[in-house]
Amino acid sequence: MHTGGNMAYRYFIRLAYSGLAYGGWQIQPNATTVQQLVENGLTAIIGYKGSLTGCGRTDAGVSAGNYFAHFDHEEAFSVESLFQITFRLNRFLPQDIVVFDIKSVLPGAHARFSALWREYEYLIIRQKDPFNFHNAYFVHGDLDIEMMNTSAALLLGRHDFQCFSKVNTQVNNYLCDIKMVSWIENDHRLKFTIRADRFLRNMVRAIVGTMLDVGREKISIEEFQRIIESHDRSKAGYSVPAKGLTLNGVGYPEEIFSDIPIFFSSENSEKIISHYYTNPDSLPNSIDETV
Repeated sequence: MHTGGNMAYRYFIRLAYSGLAYGGWQIQPNATTVQQLVENGLTAIIGYKGSLTGCGRTDAGVSAGNYFAHFDHEEAFSVESLFQITFRLNRFLPQDIVVFDIKSVLPGAHARFSALWREYEYLIIRQKDPFNFHNAYFVHGDLDIEMMNTSAALLLGRHDFQCFSKVNTQVNNYLCDIKMVSWIENDHRLKFTIRADRFLRNMVRAIVGTMLDVGREKISIEEFQRIIESHDRSKAGYSVPAKGLTLNGVGYPEEIFSDIPIFFSSENSEKIISHYYTNPDSLPNSIDETV
């Protein structure tokens, strides 16, 4: 049983969820959240009394296909025990939350700060779709997808993206390194995918809304470039609805995962954790997408 003592082992949980029924990942006073339900399950199954640390915050309506969180426990669970805990958690949790696995990690591994990259997807539908209406944004009218992909290419690399950030955000800087971005059209569905080392508050939804203005030819590609250079949120387009957004995945260094639980004490945990920070320039205020 976890008792909040000074000695523990660290574990990563990998899960997925539909965000439609929840107030997001992070525990809130007036809404049911994914973190709350997973913690309730761990309490019921292994007597856990701590707080899960998620890889980022996702708010109401945002889903996750591969979400990671970590927790500390004073028991050294075997691979078989972790498999059984996963099985029991899935029986405990509702159908719109699934736990894929739980793995031992090195003491310094951190679900949020050890991440090398995160990838989001935004789904748009352009005709009535009974199978995707609940997790996609309906957009009517013609769109120039070629122009949208040309403007998307301007996002690649390390830039200041304050123009796409929610105002009054408490961060050290607005620099993000975008590693991959694309628009892919498949019949009436249009999927936007973006991967970066970090994301600012509301960033993905603001980018999508602005690029839709490019696709509608309300703004030119040159104007889109000037919006980026302006660092001014008021110059960019609107934020599209949360329901089309999904956290696709999070990448971590392979070396943080361990075949066996590794003991650590709280006295040296901060020193160990700092060794695994992958983006120290943005800490402690680096944040993931909040909507």
